[in-house]
Amino acid sequence: MSLTRMETGQRMSRIVIHNDTVYLCGQVAADATADIREQTRTMLEKVDTLLAQAGSDREHLLSATVYVRDMKDFAGMNEVWDAWVPQGHAPARACVEARMARPELLVEISVVAAVKQ
Repeated sequence: MSLTRMETGQRMSRIVIHNDTVYLCGQVAADATADIREQTRTMLEKVDTLLAQAGSDREHLLSATVYVRDMKDFAGMNEVWDAWVPQGHAPARACVEARMARPELLVEISVVAAVKQ
């Protein structure tokens, strides 16, 4: 069994790689004052960076759980999401409305991906 933790703190690791599966902790926007589209865009940029660090990319996504503060933002989030996910590589996904850790955050995502071979 292979297990690697990256950027580990007291509460969590930003990346955990178990065998050939990458688990990312929840990612939020770089600027919490932005609208849903910009928050989603910068959140997904963070996902790209962490996946690359772990030896993966968005073509290797297995699953994603998206949390939105208010379902009124569902369409705006999906607009950015749909442009970000490569054609033919959509992961299994769930999207739920949830209270965020900080009230200005509109969206958060947690993803699981395979390591590129």
